[in-house]
Amino acid sequence: MTPADWTAIRLTAELAALTTLLLLALGTPLAWWLARTRSAFKPLLASLVAMPLVLPPSVLGFYLLLLMGPQGPVGQFTQWLGLGRLPFTFGGLVVASVLYSMPFVVQPLQQAFEAIPERTLEAAATLRAGPLDRFFSVALPLARPGFVTASVLGFAHTVGEFGVVLMIGGNIPGATRVLSVAIYDHVEANEYADAHRLAAGMVGFALVVLVALYVLNRPRGDDREGRR
Repeated sequence: MTPADWTAIRLTAELAALTTLLLLALGTPLAWWLARTRSAFKPLLASLVAMPLVLPPSVLGFYLLLLMGPQGPVGQFTQWLGLGRLPFTFGGLVVASVLYSMPFVVQPLQQAFEAIPERTLEAAATLRAGPLDRFFSVALPLARPGFVTASVLGFAHTVGEFGVVLMIGGNIPGATRVLSVAIYDHVEANEYADAHRLAAGMVGFALVVLVALYVLNRPRGDDREGRR
């Protein structure tokens, strides 16, 4: 592989790691609220979170370009803060990746929180555990499998992004040229051997991710005994 390909791999790993951390920080309270609330706004917010699952990446990327561009409200705000413009920068890739991978983190966390028996939280409350104490001492440990799934899916989905990152980041070597874009470049240049090496690596990565999820979420022996 060329040095440019290794740079693209490094940049992709950095993008996926940072995106996953931000998604866990932002998605955990959002998933907890969705799992516990009875608000009339829950269907609307849940639908907004799930939009990237059905929305074409080019559509999402187009509207993000409008929002973060020089005339968009986000673009004007970042320029007012002295941060410059986000499109065609690594920061813009992070913002786009967080929004595009949001359902792959929020939905597993929400399902994990919803699976916690209400009686368990009520028992903690009778022991004078406050809301924050119940969340950190009871809910988070019980939702550990959901956090594992959310972390792995969020990271893997960010690694495989193409449409959104191409729309927002373009193809700037060393700055926004990630692995999926590098594969596209090799195909465009008829460099099929280089494209095959990168693509085969992503296929192997996807297989490892799916096997890891299956193994990590497989019921343990004591869990199976408890269900009998």
